[in-house]
Amino acid sequence: MRTSAYLRYIITAVLLLVAILFGKYLWDDNMDSPWTRDGRVKANIIHIAPDVSGIVTSVAVHDNQFVHKGDVLFSIDKSRYSQTLIQAEAALAAQQAEKRVRSKEAARRAGLDASIVTSESREAADSLSSIAGAKYEAAAAARDIAQLNLERTEVRSPVDGYVTNLHVYAGDFATAGVAQLAVIDSNSYYVSGYFEETKLQYLKVNDKVEIHLMSGGPTLQGHIESISRGITDRDAATGRELLADVNPTFNWVRLAQRIPVRIKIDDLDKAHNLVAGMTCTVIVKPEKK
Repeated sequence: MRTSAYLRYIITAVLLLVAILFGKYLWDDNMDSPWTRDGRVKANIIHIAPDVSGIVTSVAVHDNQFVHKGDVLFSIDKSRYSQTLIQAEAALAAQQAEKRVRSKEAARRAGLDASIVTSESREAADSLSSIAGAKYEAAAAARDIAQLNLERTEVRSPVDGYVTNLHVYAGDFATAGVAQLAVIDSNSYYVSGYFEETKLQYLKVNDKVEIHLMSGGPTLQGHIESISRGITDRDAATGRELLADVNPTFNWVRLAQRIPVRIKIDDLDKAHNLVAGMTCTVIVKPEKK
């Protein structure tokens, strides 16, 4: 009976030791291993705003549609801009005719003898020719601007990507410079991993990274592209007298700040169905020295 009791004590001690060692391993792995569950898939979001104002005549896309660079997204009424172009071309033709007349007049006076035409008359003709030339250049620029404005009535996608949150319809009035829709650049997906500041010592630019999406699917491979060099200090507010408003209390238990780390996805592919805003787990694989 005494041997059996000793055996139970030994087994209990061994199990307790294993539990302690396993707990220490988990603690060290959590504290020292460079990984985080706080990862977000992000992408460049282009806010599409027209360069000219006018009534939207047609919308060529629908919400969440994939578009190629240069595809028409929506069109603005061309009538006013077509008439402006015709007016600019007419003004350019008039200035071209005046320039031709003034140039011939200046050339003719330059070829006459000094006894017939005074030097003052020649200078006046040259001046009028130069002015006519300048007016022609201004008219040509106005014509080019009118042509550009007419072309800009068709709003096109600047990148390959997905139309999102579409809220523009035929009949709406589009104002120049005011965003009407957004396009997510399909070639710009990346991951922001938010690592505790205690783990920054284990992170280096170009370290290999595994990305596990919460939605499942294959593991993505990437590498650290850059590490943020600043975050907001929430305790450094400004008071009414423009002085620092410092929090007078301090908690003994302080949570480690999380630092954004930008991660480039090496095997970016449409088959992964990435969506900006998805969450993921990021595991860094530091190079062994």
